Amino acid sequence: MRKNMKKIPMGPPARQCKPKIDYPCSWQYKIIGFSREDIRRVVAEHVRLKPLPLTDSNVSSGGRYVSMNLEITVHSEKERLELYTLLTEDPAIKVVL
Repeated sequence: MRKNMKKIPMGPPARQCKPKIDYPCSWQYKIIGFSREDIRRVVAEHVRLKPLPLTDSNVSSGGRYVSMNLEITVHSEKERLELYTLLTEDPAIKVVL
């Protein structure tokens, strides 16, 4: 280690910094994929609400990716994480935030 460099202490592990979320609550997922049609199809497979609570967001500068917002009420952490996992496992979806 260089003389002038200071070691920066790391914070506590992420599992200890978990935010407190009161359920049920409104939760928003930003979903990034190749097309709006693919995103709508994947969300419709896993979210059985009508009308589908999905809104357009952005298109990447090169036009290769699109993003959409899904806002739904989740009733538990398990439900929130299960939906996240289902969305991320589909090959049409690149990223879920």
